[in-house]
Amino acid sequence: MHITGGPSHDRSDEELIGIYLRKGDLGILGELYSRYMHLVYGVALKYLGNPDDARDAVMQIFEKLIREIRNHEVMNFRSWLYVLSKNHCLMTLRSEKSAREKRKVWEEEQKIMESEADLHPLDREDDSLESALEECLGELKTEQKECISLFYYQKMCYREISEKLGFSEKKVKSHLQNGKRNLKICLEGRNVT
Repeated sequence: MHITGGPSHDRSDEELIGIYLRKGDLGILGELYSRYMHLVYGVALKYLGNPDDARDAVMQIFEKLIREIRNHEVMNFRSWLYVLSKNHCLMTLRSEKSAREKRKVWEEEQKIMESEADLHPLDREDDSLESALEECLGELKTEQKECISLFYYQKMCYREISEKLGFSEKKVKSHLQNGKRNLKICLEGRNVT
């Protein structure tokens, strides 16, 4: 590829940046980037530890470069690109860690909900509990009783209950949890669990 005034490989990084900023030619920016792709790959491999992730990062960093180079006055492209690459990798690691932590919290919540569900009288099919359960249901607050009836007996999901009763799904979940807790307390008070 030739640029007015001579081949682009004869141009300095700063000259190529200037030409790119004036003309917006991604080929020029790509040529400049290709000079340092080995550096970007090395940084990505160092931080991400996986060749496939490092190759993906090389592409993502180029996309980021297209956006970021217009917002900065770059004096030393190599150093600036190194920092851009390092920051990209650190943000990737941070978001992966956050995603892993969120997943772990979600899995823990699921285990707790499943273990509570296994232990709760509402989830057992036991005829001896029926009459005590009906009496305790009658003692619940109206919202809790409605949510439990719709969820356990009519097999509605949170969204359906929310639409039917006009509560938010969060409120429905809260009424269900509180209702289950109050039922369990009531049944334990009657020595039925």
